Amino acid sequence: MSNKELLLGDEALALGALHAGLTGVYAYPGTPSTEITEYIQQHPLARERNVHRDWSANEKTAMEAALGASYAGKRALVCMKHVGMNVCADAFVNSAVTGANGGLVVTACDDPSMHSSQNEQDSRFYAEFAMTPCMEPASQQAAYDMIRAAYDLSERHGIPVMMRLTTRMAHSRAVVKTGDVREENSLHFPQKPRQWVTLPANSRVRIPELIQTYADLEVEAEQMGFNTYTDAPDHSMGIIACGIAYNYLMENYPDGCPYPVLQVQQYPLPKQMVRRMARECSSILVMEEGQPLVEQRLTGLLELPLPVHGRLDGTLPRCGELNPDCVRKALGLDPLPVREASQVTMPRPPALCVGCGHRDFYTALNNVVRQYDGSRVFGDIGCYTLGFLPPFNALHTCVEMGASLTMAIGAANSGVWPAVAVIGDSTFTHSGMTGLLDACNSNADVTLCISDNLTTGMTGGQDSSGTGKLEQICLALGVAPEHVRTIVPLPKNYDEMERVIREELEYHGTSVIIARRECIQTAKRHAQQKKQQ
Repeated sequence: MSNKELLLGDEALALGALHAGLTGVYAYPGTPSTEITEYIQQHPLARERNVHRDWSANEKTAMEAALGASYAGKRALVCMKHVGMNVCADAFVNSAVTGANGGLVVTACDDPSMHSSQNEQDSRFYAEFAMTPCMEPASQQAAYDMIRAAYDLSERHGIPVMMRLTTRMAHSRAVVKTGDVREENSLHFPQKPRQWVTLPANSRVRIPELIQTYADLEVEAEQMGFNTYTDAPDHSMGIIACGIAYNYLMENYPDGCPYPVLQVQQYPLPKQMVRRMARECSSILVMEEGQPLVEQRLTGLLELPLPVHGRLDGTLPRCGELNPDCVRKALGLDPLPVREASQVTMPRPPALCVGCGHRDFYTALNNVVRQYDGSRVFGDIGCYTLGFLPPFNALHTCVEMGASLTMAIGAANSGVWPAVAVIGDSTFTHSGMTGLLDACNSNADVTLCISDNLTTGMTGGQDSSGTGKLEQICLALGVAPEHVRTIVPLPKNYDEMERVIREELEYHGTSVIIARRECIQTAKRHAQQKKQQ
């Protein structure tokens, strides 16, 4: 029985996975992917079936747990933002070698224009690199339909499938017509058990099979119906429109595009469709969100030399999101009238919330470190990264999850003193613990400050893996008990906070300061929940 629901792209994908017989979702929160897992966590069907829906410590553990579920014959979903693919890359690439038993879908949500990210990387490269299929829906309806097809594709070929969304698709809404609800898979183990042990002798057998499978997947990309070729009378140009870029194209041609259009929603790239366009058209314009993956591949694919336009030659912007206006310009159409920007609404840079404990911690930290010439504070990924901005200007670096402490170790080894690292509680358990083990093993002269707001604050207040355990974790990794200190970041505690920070900076070894106060936003929600009880 079908139904209609108004859903975000994230939610459409999540519901499609549930209706496809999902047994578990494994994820680490990160915009724009967070709502996928949150939707499943709140859905009645997930509660009824007891679908696994707890947050993982990081994307690597999420990928590995989902691979274990697939090994057991169950359908599993992994969710992350694009930079999370870097964290899970080892497990993801090797999962193509082990293959999948139960359907395994890895969802990567890319963030072109970097609305909340440190880079613009394109996850399609990971799929191509690992030789796994990739699906890139152009609509919320396609997201719902395609993930159901992705599970079938995964089980038919015994391989993980990537689903790629971008920010606009993930966070925009549309009406979605839903389908039947499937039962979960029964428990069953792989028919080729040796394949799951990646010893060189086994992998040497598997790689030629994977290459053949990838060729078969290319044929399926031509046949499954998600890639479509629409002919048109004007063959002076052919247009390849990938994912959401197809919507921007059609917004400019509401009555139909006058040029042949190849809509790409499934990879490997459908080569025969591309070659048909190359034979029939005088030039090709490639529209793709992210990096010019398809545009670059055409160089070695086309049988006849012809002009190829897109991001590489400046026809479309080299970086940032596509939109109907830049697509319109690339098509040679007259620009639409543009309204002047409002003189009332002023841009507001991001800032730490009023009452946030990070504010008081940075105030105390700044008061101490400014007394030391040559001091450096290495930052990490989280809402506390905003301490780089005025009025605090507290951080000197921020690269990726977990880099604060390990960069501080390298700087300390090079003579920097004091070398301070600032990391959040969720980021610490995500990828900071191994850095602390390194520091303890070498007794590095660093001070690690864990700004513990008892949640994953930057992405909306999800559970943090280390809540209530940080002191025990630090002690277990080898920090001396007298140098694991806990402070409460409040204005009334500035004198005590500064004293503790100063004492640990003066200690020439590895020390940890935990600044603990609940996130002001989650504290408000908890207070409201208590009133309603």
